[in-house]
Amino acid sequence: MRTLENFLARVLSDDMGKLILRLNLGILMLFHGISKLEKGIEGIKFLVTKNGFPEFLAYGVYIGELIVPILIIIGLYTRINSFIYAATMIFAIYLAHFSDIFVINSKTGGLLIETPLLFMLGAIALMFLGAGKISVDKR
Repeated sequence: MRTLENFLARVLSDDMGKLILRLNLGILMLFHGISKLEKGIEGIKFLVTKNGFPEFLAYGVYIGELIVPILIIIGLYTRINSFIYAATMIFAIYLAHFSDIFVINSKTGGLLIETPLLFMLGAIALMFLGAGKISVDKR
């Protein structure tokens, strides 16, 4: 096993791993942002105002789900944008999933909020890791 581990350590690159993480977080979130562009954000506005926040905060979804993911994909200001991404997910979890935080999905055995939690934790990891060499940040 140690030989395999050493081989993989030589062949695989931290920078390629960072790129894969950036692409994963960025591309998967873009689907959510594009959906908001096509269908609108009335549901987000409702959740925002229902929770006592001003309605204009709902428009932040366009930043968090469209602009920030694109910047993460290209690796521009990655740590700052990862922070914004994580904050967007915290806000989304609070607004849409707060009552489900500790609920287990009976079909899968996982947390009901698994997906937004993975997005948030991936963004936090990227805040610590940075973009890597395959990015605009390193150019």
